[in-house]
Amino acid sequence: MKKRINELTDLLNEYAVKYYVEDNPVVSDYEYDMLLRELKSLEEQYPQFRRSDSPTQRVGGAVLEGFESVRHEVPMESLQDAFSREEIEEFDRRVKGVFPTARYAVELKIDGLSVEAEYVNGAFVRAATRGDGVVGEDITENMKTVRALPLSIKNAPPRLIVRGEVYMPKKTFAELNARREENGEPLFANPRNAAAGSLRQLDSRITAQRNLSIFVFNLQLCEGREFSSHKQTLDALREYGFPVSPYYTLFDSIDDAWNEIQRLGEERSSLPFDIDGAVIKTDDLSMRAAMGSTSKYPKWAIAYKYPPEEKETVLREIRVNVGRTGVLTPLAIFDPVFLAGSTVSKATLHNKDLIAEKDIRVGDTVVIRKAGDIIPEVVRSLPEKRPEGTVEFTMPSHCPDCGSVLVTEGPITRCDNSECPAQLIKNIIHFVSRDAMDIDGMGTSIVEVFVEQGMIASAADLYALKKDEIAGLDRFGEKSADNLLRSIEDSRTRGLDRLIYALGIRQVGQKAGKILAKQFRSMDALAAASEEELCVIEDVGPITAHYIREYFSNPKNLLYLERLKAAGLNFEDTSEEAGTKFSGKTFVLTGALPTYTRDEASRLIEAEGGKVSGSVSKKTSYVVAGEEAGSKLVKAQTLGIPVIDEAELRRMLGIN
Repeated sequence: MKKRINELTDLLNEYAVKYYVEDNPVVSDYEYDMLLRELKSLEEQYPQFRRSDSPTQRVGGAVLEGFESVRHEVPMESLQDAFSREEIEEFDRRVKGVFPTARYAVELKIDGLSVEAEYVNGAFVRAATRGDGVVGEDITENMKTVRALPLSIKNAPPRLIVRGEVYMPKKTFAELNARREENGEPLFANPRNAAAGSLRQLDSRITAQRNLSIFVFNLQLCEGREFSSHKQTLDALREYGFPVSPYYTLFDSIDDAWNEIQRLGEERSSLPFDIDGAVIKTDDLSMRAAMGSTSKYPKWAIAYKYPPEEKETVLREIRVNVGRTGVLTPLAIFDPVFLAGSTVSKATLHNKDLIAEKDIRVGDTVVIRKAGDIIPEVVRSLPEKRPEGTVEFTMPSHCPDCGSVLVTEGPITRCDNSECPAQLIKNIIHFVSRDAMDIDGMGTSIVEVFVEQGMIASAADLYALKKDEIAGLDRFGEKSADNLLRSIEDSRTRGLDRLIYALGIRQVGQKAGKILAKQFRSMDALAAASEEELCVIEDVGPITAHYIREYFSNPKNLLYLERLKAAGLNFEDTSEEAGTKFSGKTFVLTGALPTYTRDEASRLIEAEGGKVSGSVSKKTSYVVAGEEAGSKLVKAQTLGIPVIDEAELRRMLGIN
């Protein structure tokens, strides 16, 4: 038994690092939970073999480097998990054995990242992740980007700490993964993984783009106000303006509570956010206090975890699609199955290595589920049901759209023909998108029509379109043609950074576009840059540098750029040259400044060549402190870093 306990401990610790620290889960939550239950059972039978690093002795994950540590005033406990009605009934016997009149609140268990938010005199001052339940990570700046979280509260108590679950809506998750797959980037496994990865970004601007939301489900601390029940606290939080955990309902019997759990489970696929279970909590707060907690979780609550829904079906075809960057993505086509609220008949297989690893073949009976109850995925094949004569899958040697010889780079297979029809349409769609050249009215269907009609063969052709040829198409008239041409005309003045992003160079996103535009100031200078010159730029690594150099070394791309230049697009960075007053200096902003917002102060610092960071370290040059400055100020004082106010910052900037 000692050997098995050691095996499980090592395996689960490895999985925990992947899940909680690296945000890269390698097994499903259900598989992890089953292994954890096995370990708990063995440790109860053989406590002498329990290791100090056993995951059964931990509440949560570790604190990441790059964020300040926060010690929770009220511990953020985890919940005991249940997987059957018998376990729920056992929980009821434990509670009712002490408090026969106990009532239960049943709530959804949102699948996200648990956080706490603190308010002083109604103002939001700090937020932190759960971490290990005692110490978490300071994510104040990132939480400010979660729009559902109020930054101020009317009629608030002197001090308030709430706990909630930050999550990514299903629609946002699907759109984010679609963009990442189009760009050849690794996909997030589920909305919880995506939310955690987004909230832990050191750059809060990236977090702001992820459209995260939050449900608040617990009142941790409230000075100057007393409550007798959990429902009262939720009602009060709703009054304060918090998005409160939906569907919270009270029940007198465990049978009614169980029926509510089943009802919520049946509705999970129709919810706009992901849940992985339902929670039963004792409503009376005095009863909670009397019951207390174990070393790991409260005795007054339990979480029922829903098993993932899986269905078997037959794989009929593996179809290969060509993306915008030329990456070939295998797509499984199978007999339709009704799964998690909708009928599905296809799922991405990502790359050839995944297909080989899972030994998936056409004709196989395969198991399908929805990752995060949203994205269909092939979990595994069932070789024992495999018909005779099936063969292993191999990627084609030539592009299915243009016939070009394909290139293999590790698990990725790519078509390098820039004139490939499949890439052409997707590249134009990227070029006209909102974050690139923002040509309003050029949706996917319009681009496809223009290409099919021979009106455009690249994005450069958009700038030669005539009103009469557009107005002559179905669904177009003179007014709509005028509107489209006006939007095309407006795009000529977009900044150089947006044009760089619009080119669709591999691994060059919006942020890289801004950095490259600021560094080189013109498209011609960027095109002439060597890989060595590109590598020394912040946030541009050797792989990205190689892709940039590769793009500007292609004669076809250079001809395309000449056409864009002739069309009058902005090939120069017309923004003001950055100053040098703060070159090499790193600033940290904390607290509320008298006149500037955080963004305004950051822009002024960056305009003079300075860098703004979200955390204090020995490399910090100055901390700019405003009213109610928190732990960043304390850390700066401890490290002996100069602390200045807004007036001093203005003086340094030369602003009266």
